[in-house]
Amino acid sequence: MALFFTTLVVARIPMKTLGPLLPPSLHTGLVALLLLSVSPAIPASSGAAPAAGTAPVAAGGTIRIIAGQSAPLTDEKGGKWLPSRDFLDGDTMDRPELLIANTEIPSVYRSERFGMTRFVQRIPNGNYLVKLHFAVTYEAIDGPRQCVFSFDVEGRAFKDFDLFVRAGGALKAYVESIPVAIRDGDLEIKFTGLAGNPTISAIEIIPQP
Repeated sequence: MALFFTTLVVARIPMKTLGPLLPPSLHTGLVALLLLSVSPAIPASSGAAPAAGTAPVAAGGTIRIIAGQSAPLTDEKGGKWLPSRDFLDGDTMDRPELLIANTEIPSVYRSERFGMTRFVQRIPNGNYLVKLHFAVTYEAIDGPRQCVFSFDVEGRAFKDFDLFVRAGGALKAYVESIPVAIRDGDLEIKFTGLAGNPTISAIEIIPQP
């Protein structure tokens, strides 16, 4: 056990009070003693403040990010979604009046981020299921080949992703689920526009055994 000194006291006492510890010839005069208070060393805290643009993640906790909003969201089933962050480039759009089909949490799909090129989220190393939530909500997109992009999730590439086709039309929720293994502390997703802008409504990061 490591020790460190917390208090230093200097005392001057008559030498004769030390009794048998000193020979009689030294029972006159004063002696100075250093009295030290000793206590166990307390380990330094290992909890550093998170870097800018990241959030601390509790072990085993699911991260939910609403990509098109700057305020937290509670969905229709009570799920808590963090505001949009950790995206590079792009802009956001919120359409709160939209009716979204094929989902029990339509509020998650009423906003979007579009035109982004990259997303990075700091998370502990381990296995995760990443769910990307999409919906065609821009009224000008009314058929295939109008919203096509590619994206890469930790090295797994999705080429020529036609959102209108995947979702089965406009105003319909679509979820792409991707298992990933994180080894460097970062979840990285890259986006490349092909026809129109890349767009996304939300991201879920779910720890796996």
